[in-house]
Amino acid sequence: MPIPAAVRMHKLLDKKKVVLCVGCGGVGKTTTSAALALAMARTGKRVICLTIDPAKRLANSLGLEAMTEEAAQIAPAIFERAGVEVKGSLTVMMLDTKRTFDDIVKKHASTAKARDNILDNKIYQYVSTSLAGTQEYMAMEKLQALREAGDYDLIVLDTPPTANALDFLDAPERMVEAIDSPAMRWFVQAFSGRSGKVAFGLLGKGSQLVFKAIGKITGGEFLDDLAGFIAAINDLFGGFTERAKRVSEALRSPDVAFVLVTSPDPMAIEEINFFAERLRAFAMPRDAFVVNRVHVPAGEGDPSEALRNIGLTPSAELLAAIAHASEDARLLALRDAQNLTRLRAGDAGDKDSLVLQVPAFDGDVHDVRALARVGEMLVGA
Repeated sequence: MPIPAAVRMHKLLDKKKVVLCVGCGGVGKTTTSAALALAMARTGKRVICLTIDPAKRLANSLGLEAMTEEAAQIAPAIFERAGVEVKGSLTVMMLDTKRTFDDIVKKHASTAKARDNILDNKIYQYVSTSLAGTQEYMAMEKLQALREAGDYDLIVLDTPPTANALDFLDAPERMVEAIDSPAMRWFVQAFSGRSGKVAFGLLGKGSQLVFKAIGKITGGEFLDDLAGFIAAINDLFGGFTERAKRVSEALRSPDVAFVLVTSPDPMAIEEINFFAERLRAFAMPRDAFVVNRVHVPAGEGDPSEALRNIGLTPSAELLAAIAHASEDARLLALRDAQNLTRLRAGDAGDKDSLVLQVPAFDGDVHDVRALARVGEMLVGA
C-alpha cells in the first residue's frame, strides 16, 4: 500500500534543518511557509519561520500586531485558545535587509573606526537597502546566522519574491563578484584609503577626465562619499568573501529541503517548472511541490435527499441553484486537473518529488486553526 504524500512529507522534513519555500508571488508561499513551520512545531520541534514581507493577516492569525525584525515566540496561550496542541515552539521573524548587512559590517570590520566609517557612509546606506540582489543575499545571510546559532531544530524560510526566479541561489557569488570585481579594484586604486579623496596622481589621464566629469555632474561631496565607501569596504574583502562562500555552500547541504509552491494557474505552473529547472542546474533537490487553491468537485449523491434527511424540503429553485453550483465546481475542478498535468514534478523534479495539493478554502487563512488545517494537509494530522 503506497505511503500517503503527507506522511512522506513529514518524514522528509523531520530529517532536515532548513526548509526553503520558493515560488512566485501570490500563490500562498508565505502561508505555506507558516503552515509548515506550525505543523513541525506541533511535533515537538523548536521552529523559526523567517518571512520577507508577511501579510498583516498572517501576523494577526498568530496573535501578533505585526511581524518585526525581532524574533518573537508565539505564546502557548494562542494555540490553546485555538484548540491546537503544539509540543514544541514556533518563533516568527521578518527579514530586515539593512540590519543584516549592518551585522556583517560589525562582524568583519577590522576596527571600530572602519566599522563606523562604513555604517555612516551615504553610499553604503543606499547599497545596503536598494542595490539589486541585496535582499536575496541578506536572506541567505540571516538563514546562515540562525543556523550557526543553533537555537532552532528547523528553520523555514519564505524566500523573497523576485522578478528573476531563484536569484537568491547565486546571490552570494554575485555579491562577491560585485565587491571583488575589476571595476571595484580600479576604484580602490583611484581612491586613497588614508585621505578618502580621489588619488588623481595614481590614475591615467583618461581616468582623471572621467572623475572630473563625474565631479562636475554630481558635485565633489558625492565623490568624497564614494571614496570613503570604497576605502572602507575594501577593509571587508577577505571576511566578506569567505562568508559568502560559506553561505553558498550551506545551500547545497543535504539537510536543506526545497519546497516549490504554486497554484493551478497556468502561468504559476510555468514559473514553478522554470524554478525546478534552475534548481536542477544548481544541482539542488526538488523535494516537494505544493499546489495551493485547488478546486475539488462537489460530493457525490442527490442533494435533495441530503436536505430531506435533515428535515428540509427543498424548492425547485433551490435544487436548480444547487445543481448550477455543483456544475461550476465540477468545471473548476476539471480545469485545475488539466492545468496540473503541466506540472512536471517527475521531470523537472527529482524522481521521488512529492506533490501535495491544498484545496481552495471558502475564505482566507486568517487564524491559527486554519493555519493548522493547512499544515495537516501538508504533513499529516
